[in-house]
Amino acid sequence: MQFSLWLALLVVIGVAIFAFQNSTAPSVVTKFLFWNFETSLIYTILISVGSGMLIILFLWIPRSIKASFREKNLKKEIETLERQMKHHVEASKPPEDPQR
Repeated sequence: MQFSLWLALLVVIGVAIFAFQNSTAPSVVTKFLFWNFETSLIYTILISVGSGMLIILFLWIPRSIKASFREKNLKKEIETLERQMKHHVEASKPPEDPQR
C-alpha cells in the first residue's frame, strides 16, 4: 500500500511538472463521436490522466470491498476454529488422579 501511494505521488508530481513546462502548448481539436472540443494540449493530457486515474479507482473499489468482506469472514472462521480446537484439547486431557 505504501509503495502505491508513493508511486501515485510521483505520477502526480510528474504530471504537474509536465503541465507547468508546457503551459504555452498550442490548442488542439479533440473529436469524439459527434462532439468537437478545442482546448490547450495540456488540458487534454490532464483530463486524460485524470480520467484514467478515476477509471482505475472505480475498478479498484469493488475489489477492495470484496477483499475486506472476505477478510472479515476469514477472521470469524479462525476464531471459530480456535474455540473448537481449545474445546477439543480440554476434552482430550486425561482426568487428574486425585490420589496423587
